[in-house]
Amino acid sequence: MKFLLKTSVMATVLGLATLAQAAEFEANKDYQVLPNPENIAGDVIVVREFFWYGCPHCYALEPHMQKWAKTRAKDVAFFQTPAALNPMWEVTARGFYAAQQLGVQEKTHQLLFDAVHKDGKRNIIGSQEELANWYASQGVDKTKFNSLYNSFPVTTKIERSKAGAQRYQLTGVPAVVVHGKYVVTGEDAKVPQVVDFLINKVREEKK
Repeated sequence: MKFLLKTSVMATVLGLATLAQAAEFEANKDYQVLPNPENIAGDVIVVREFFWYGCPHCYALEPHMQKWAKTRAKDVAFFQTPAALNPMWEVTARGFYAAQQLGVQEKTHQLLFDAVHKDGKRNIIGSQEELANWYASQGVDKTKFNSLYNSFPVTTKIERSKAGAQRYQLTGVPAVVVHGKYVVTGEDAKVPQVVDFLINKVREEKK
């Protein structure tokens, strides 16, 4: 009985601690509430991470988001979305989707981030030619990459990225959008914590 009572007390304390931590996440402070939320059908909760390979804040956030993505709940769908808010950013966004079409995006994603920020090779994201050469150095067929770079499937994804950024009123990156309703910004381990808080919030709202 003592063990059960002690366990119950500990559970209560942990529960209160969790609630206290959750209460720290406030709208307009830790996250933004979109005035016109997207209507997403179905039971899956959608999380989108908008980024640009040239952004140091995105690079700092990436390991935290990747760690979170590996342990996310089964009812959460996670999408990495390269922002194409201007012509410079569109270069790597097209590269991302071309690599995705070739089935190498998961392999090259962190490598490209590291090349830019760890190795200081910012020139590789300045043009299609430079980017194609870098992907080729990673074993990607350059001809196929270039043929996909401006292809209809890639352009369609670019337009969706632009439309999403506009819908979510994004002016910069990194930005993590939770179920088309909430936007979280930042570059540290707090971001996935706020994301989980908002995921739980969405679950409650669905009831």
